[in-house]
Amino acid sequence: MRNPHSTQQHRRVALDGEILRCLVGSGVHGTAVDGQDDRDEMGICIEPPEYVIGLRRFEQYIYRDQPEGMRSGPGDLDLTIYSLRKWMGLAVSGNPTVLLPLFVPDEHVLVRTELGEELRGLTPAIVSRQAGDRFLGYLRAQRDSMLGLRSGRHTNRPELVELYGFDTKYAMHMVRLGVQGVELLETGRITLPLAEPWLSWCRALRRGERSKQEALEAAADLERQLVQLRDTSPLPERADRDAVDAWLVAAHQQAWTTQLHPQPTS
Repeated sequence: MRNPHSTQQHRRVALDGEILRCLVGSGVHGTAVDGQDDRDEMGICIEPPEYVIGLRRFEQYIYRDQPEGMRSGPGDLDLTIYSLRKWMGLAVSGNPTVLLPLFVPDEHVLVRTELGEELRGLTPAIVSRQAGDRFLGYLRAQRDSMLGLRSGRHTNRPELVELYGFDTKYAMHMVRLGVQGVELLETGRITLPLAEPWLSWCRALRRGERSKQEALEAAADLERQLVQLRDTSPLPERADRDAVDAWLVAAHQQAWTTQLHPQPTS
């Protein structure tokens, strides 16, 4: 059971230090259908100094409308706010989920400070070929979940299996991850929402208008492209960690200076 006092402390750290928050999930991918989806948001915050150089620790704050262990329903909020250091560690490794705030269109950016804008401008130093392995891993995980190969668990959406014979949401995410991984490795960018014709293709898949076999064949082709692009992508082999480190240090110093010496209001 979570300590309510600790949760409230983390909430304050997250919200007071927030530099960027975006809509993520199906809403920003464009793959939501028929009002079935919850609302996923991701934020990034800078911790106060006592959480970085003191004994206190903060990595992320999570808020869900639904109690722990319960599925989110249509419109329910799922919010995760990462510490900047935690988020950056995941981002430079190419984690597909945490990379999204770098590419979310302005209309889906909910909080953006000057440092948040600088962070988005740091994208070329963050993305690298390492993302290829991460996208491959996520694609394969979605495929295994759809096929019931992960820990014996077939799905947490039995209603989709009953309607279509397979979990169409796992299938859609499997294909989406392949499409976005290929685009990132080819261009250094992710188009949000998905560009056509893949947007319509994935939405049709989620509605059960394409077969499991079609989904598997599309994913297999995208997987082959990802494997090839790990070696041929124009992206650098690894993130520019020197540039990232320099910016992280400067961002924390700037945020802490502002917190300790706030500008007078006119």
